[in-house]
Amino acid sequence: MSIRRRVILITDGDEYAKRAVEHVAHEVGGRCISMSQGNPSVLTGPAIIQLIKKTPYDPVLVMFDDSGLLGEGAGEKALKFVATHKEIEVLGIIAVASKTRMAEWTKVNVSIDRDGELTPYGVDKFGIPELEIGRLNGDTVYCLDELDVPLIVGIGDIGKMAKRDHYENGSPITRKAVELILERSGFHDKRS
Repeated sequence: MSIRRRVILITDGDEYAKRAVEHVAHEVGGRCISMSQGNPSVLTGPAIIQLIKKTPYDPVLVMFDDSGLLGEGAGEKALKFVATHKEIEVLGIIAVASKTRMAEWTKVNVSIDRDGELTPYGVDKFGIPELEIGRLNGDTVYCLDELDVPLIVGIGDIGKMAKRDHYENGSPITRKAVELILERSGFHDKRS
């Protein structure tokens, strides 16, 4: 019987996101599937599953990106495949805000603004709180409401937010989102 791998899914995959996610994965003692980076995503769901299974330990951070394409793009197809795979336990999803051409949105349980504060409101790509509670606009978020996951955390554009989340500064907003998911999932309790 195979062990379910514990993953955090992230709806961004550009170069800034890759650097931030790699840094945060290292800081929290996890692994990042760097090859999942792409804008848009180029790896399929089955290919990502194989990479996840090769990692030596959890949590595994995986990036998905639709690059603003209308409807369900390659990033969302891969994300849905991974999220519903029998050998994967999704600890949570980091939903990344963007300025989309077509207004795709999702519900979020909580957001983290660019100052690192938790807020019930959605945030924009700059990490500034929006006007609606629990709603975030993004380009790889359309399918998230269909998934049964324990926690969706909204944040601004990973690795950016007016340099407040830049990897050279430790990507504090991304790190806080990952740590929140790990804490609420009981990941560290299960590990020990």
